[in-house]
Formats: sequence, C-alpha cells, structure tokens
Amino acid sequence: MNLDPILRAELDALEEAGLRRSLHATDVETTAGILNFAANDYLGLSRHPALIETARQATARHGTGAGASRLITGTNSAVLALEEQLAAWKEKKTALVFSSGYAAALGTIPAVVGTGDTIILDKLAHASLIDAARLSGATVRTFAHNDMSRLKTLLQKISTGKTHILIVTESIFSMDGDAAPLRELVELKDRHGAWLLVDEAHATGLYGPTGAGLLAEAGLSARVEIVMGTLSKALGSVGGYIAGSRVLIDWLINRARSFIYSTALPPGVIAASRAAVDLARGPEGAALRGRLRENIARFHAGLPATWKNRTLSGSAIQPLICGEASAAVQLATTLRDRGFLIPAIRYPTVPRHAARLRVTLSATHADKDIDALNRALAMR
Repeated sequence: MNLDPILRAELDALEEAGLRRSLHATDVETTAGILNFAANDYLGLSRHPALIETARQATARHGTGAGASRLITGTNSAVLALEEQLAAWKEKKTALVFSSGYAAALGTIPAVVGTGDTIILDKLAHASLIDAARLSGATVRTFAHNDMSRLKTLLQKISTGKTHILIVTESIFSMDGDAAPLRELVELKDRHGAWLLVDEAHATGLYGPTGAGLLAEAGLSARVEIVMGTLSKALGSVGGYIAGSRVLIDWLINRARSFIYSTALPPGVIAASRAAVDLARGPEGAALRGRLRENIARFHAGLPATWKNRTLSGSAIQPLICGEASAAVQLATTLRDRGFLIPAIRYPTVPRHAARLRVTLSATHADKDIDALNRALAMR
C-alpha cells in the first residue's frame, strides 16, 4: 500500500487548519537584513569570540566527533570537567551531560520512575517532559499551570506507601515566559514525600548572582532532587544535563537509555560549553544579564497599547497571544516582510486557540532593534 497518499491527505488537513509546518533557511546569508527575535540565545554567547575560538582549538586538536557513546570511548577529561563545572554551579554533588535537553528528559524520567509510580506534571511542561512521562509507564497526572491548590489535592489522593511520586515542572516556562512557584512546589513535595524535577532550560545563565538559575536565586537548589537544563540556550552551545546526587547520576549512567545509546557530544561543543559556563559565572555574564534586563524593560515600555493588555512576562520570553493559528501566521508573515524573524507558535506546541508570536529578547539586541519591533507591532 502506498503511504504517500495517506500522508498527503493528513498534510492537507494540517494546511487547512493553519497548522502545517515547513523548514526555511535562517543562516546569515539567507536572512540578511532580518532581525532575529526568535532565538533562545539570550546572552548572545553562540557568537562570542571566546566560545568560537575555544571550539576551534578543541576541534583542531581532537577532531569533529567523539567517535562513540560515553560508555565506549566518548568520555574524556573535558567532559568530566564540564560536569564538575555544572555540578558546582548548580550546587549539586555531580552532573551528567546528555546530547540534548530532550535526551536528558527521555533518559532520566523513565529511569527514576516506572510502572506503579506516579508522575504529576504542570500542564504547560515542555514536550520532552511530557513524552518522558508517558514513556516511563508510570501513572501520569497533570495540574493546571502553576495551580498549587490542584497539586496539593492530587498529592493528598496518592498514597506514598505504594508509589513513588515525581513532580515535574519548568522554572521558566518556554512558551509563556512566566516562573513556577518554586518555594511552594518544594514545600509541597517535602510535605507529601515526593521528588521534584525542575527543568531550568530557560533560566540557566539568566538568574541568581552567578547565573545558575531560578533555583539558585530562590536559595532552593539543595532541596530539589533532580535539576535539568540545557547548554543550548543562554550558554550558546548544544546539549543537556542533569545535576543531582552521586547516587542519582550513577543510576542514570546505568539506566538512562538516551545516555547509554547515544554518541557523545563533539570535543568542540564540550569546549565551547565549558567556556560558556565560565563566562556566565563571571563579571561579563553579570553585565550581559544586566543588559538583557534593560532590553526587557525597553520592550515593555515601548510596546503598543493594543498589546499591553495581553500577558507579558518578566523573562526574556514575551508571548504575544493572537488566538487562532491563522492570525498568528498572518502576523508572523507581516513582521517577516518588515524585517523581523518571529515565527508563529501553534498547536500542539501551545494549546488550541492560544497561538502566538513568541518574542525572545537577547542581551545583544540594540535599542534601535527593540524600538523598530515595537513600531512594527503598532502597525499591525
């Protein structure tokens, strides 16, 4: 039976609903004159000369690939040094680097809980966390976004004597840019004997005195069992990690399938990540965080009144809610024609009827770039 006609019909249905996606080149040559307000490169480190040079030197010395998985030949002293850096930064005993944040989630959650256990997810948790929960075989429950009353009710209904409970959330949410009530989460999980996984993907590098994340800013790092994050956003590189106890990391080395069966990250990536952590923890990182805060404030101050009634956030992620997918696509197209890259975010990435443009601000955006975007938004 020919597969193509069936898939073509499904694609046509997506097209009609305004949900079909396609790939477009976004390299420098094809986007000349386009201002990028869509990337997660919050501190601009992906183009930082120190990271580029460090990656170049490591590649020249060690080659372009790791050659095998971490348990075969892919663990070298640079990887171990990066994990020591991350653990110290996150105030944990140790850490484990994965090929991506998605791989970190898919490897960790099913290794920690399974059949007979319960996972309780914030309803707006990232797709990687949702997929990992489903793969685990555990019973999955959700609570409305940041609804601590509902979470408390769910916890009260579960007998911890018969099941392990893992609560899963993000610290800064990827599509809304708002923050989780971390202190309440920690207090609830302690009271009910649960474990807590916090994904700091969009907080690492941006919060706390050294940029360690929102947990560090709140002084809660020591009270969270599993801290997850990525190297691919504010740190400007690629990869994911889990930070926690020595026992947890030893268990993941033995049971996290996405770790065991994946080729290790290339030497250049590891070197760039180490340089990024050092930079983020130091005075230049603090200066970049300050500049980013200024850019967020400038964007808010200059935003047209028609958008100020919508939900904005205090983070680098600013959701401009359009409602229907067609409206978001139309606005994204209009802005692209005016020189701004801000793709439409649609279902299933966000709930139905909550399509949006997800503006992401960077420390490298100039004042004139932000002002120009606000003028373009006023012309919609």
